[in-house]
Amino acid sequence: QVQLVESGGGLVQAGDSLTLSCAASGRPFSSYAMGWFRQAPGKEREFVATISGRTYYTDSVKGRFTISRDNAENSVYLQMNSLKPEDTAVYYCGAHRFLDTYWGQGTQVTVSS
Repeated sequence: QVQLVESGGGLVQAGDSLTLSCAASGRPFSSYAMGWFRQAPGKEREFVATISGRTYYTDSVKGRFTISRDNAENSVYLQMNSLKPEDTAVYYCGAHRFLDTYWGQGTQVTVSS
């Protein structure tokens, strides 16, 4: 099992930057694909970015967001630049391996115009 705790969310202005962090417990961390997802009010949870051997991003954040991981520290990060009001959502860290998927509790990101 994997336990995930997100941090770094907050209230920012459009155009600002934020970096989200996800601290994981449980082993082996390096064997899990890690990702970030978000859920805006009234919408389904959607994919944002993932990292395993490669990184993938949803089109709406490409060029603005960067996902990274530090296996030695059991952490995954999401650097978010040029934030837009439509980025407002609860952001969740996820871990996946085979049939196992784990989620953090989420951290709120609010971008004002």
